[in-house]
Formats: sequence, C-alpha cells, structure tokens
Amino acid sequence: MVYGLIKAILTPILRLTFRVRVNGTENIPSSGGLLVAANHQAFCDSLFMPLVVPRRVTFVAKAEYFESWKTRWFFRAVGQIPMERSGGAASQKALGEAHQVLAGGGCIGIYPEGTRPPDERLHKGRTGVARLALAAECPVVPAAIAGTRAVQPIGARMLRPFKTVEITFGEPIDLTSRYRGRLEDPLVLRQATDEIMWEI
Repeated sequence: MVYGLIKAILTPILRLTFRVRVNGTENIPSSGGLLVAANHQAFCDSLFMPLVVPRRVTFVAKAEYFESWKTRWFFRAVGQIPMERSGGAASQKALGEAHQVLAGGGCIGIYPEGTRPPDERLHKGRTGVARLALAAECPVVPAAIAGTRAVQPIGARMLRPFKTVEITFGEPIDLTSRYRGRLEDPLVLRQATDEIMWEI
C-alpha cells in the first residue's frame, strides 16, 4: 500500500519536473517472476525506474542506503532489500529474499554493476544477477537509463529539474533454457552476466 501511495504522489511530480522518455515497455511481462537489470548512474535511478515500470519493483539496494535516515525511510517504506556488497553470507541473505519475491511472481530491480560507477561508461557486472535469474528460473529484462547523472551529479543532494531522463527496456533474456542446472558453474555465471551487460 505504501509503495502505491508513494508512486501515486511522485509520478505527477517527476513527470512535471523532468522530461521522462520511455521505450520498450511492451517488453516487460505483465505477470510472473521478473528481473529488471539496469545500469546505475545516480541515486534517483531508483525513483525513475518504478515510475515507468507498470508493475511493483522491489529493488536490491546497497546496505549503505539503510544507514542514513535521509534514505532509510524511503527504502524501508517501499519494501526494498538491503544488499551487503562485501559478499559471503550477508549477500546471500539478500539474494535469498529476492528469490522469494521472484518465486512469488514479483518483480526485482537490480543494478548488476553493484554501485554507481565514477563515469557514464557501463562497467563489469557482478554475477549475482545471473545467479538469481537461474535460481528463480525467471527472465531478465535489460534496461538502459540515460540522463539521471545530469539530474543528480555525483555528490549532489538535490535533483536538477527540467532535464531529460530516458529509459529503454530490451527484450527479455531467457537464461534458463540454456543454462538450467549449471547454477554452480562460475564460468556460466560469468558468461550469463556478460550477456546481460551486453544487452544493457
């Protein structure tokens, strides 16, 4: 309920304040477990993405966002999952929660790069996105976000209005048909992740 309320409030504000362009929403399945994998340019990516995806998006967000009261309230209110980027058991806990969402037919948003890069280039993806897709046997929709770094440059607290944000969704990627049963093969995870990053 909180997610829907926040989206209903933010959507008209963001639409009026920014030029939001969207391509390929027909590539987003209307039901069933789904991963939306996107590049990460700014904190506000997590505001614009739910705005244009017709389904509820649960993000796997870095745990640091839950440490500051300035962002903690938002991420908790909309049910986001904190991810410890150090790896190990902490990361597995977050992936386990995300898997439950996918198994229940939900939509997970994830930034395979793991963090915002220092420039606008797309950097190497971490294999958690492929592991999650294969474990849940769900499709991955690649998404390219452009313009949010201009809206919110690194270090900026406030969003700069009247900028253009463009989000493009590609066709769903079916990893399961090719890699089923090879979840523990690190070479498969690396290859599958690289495929996703290429499509992004």
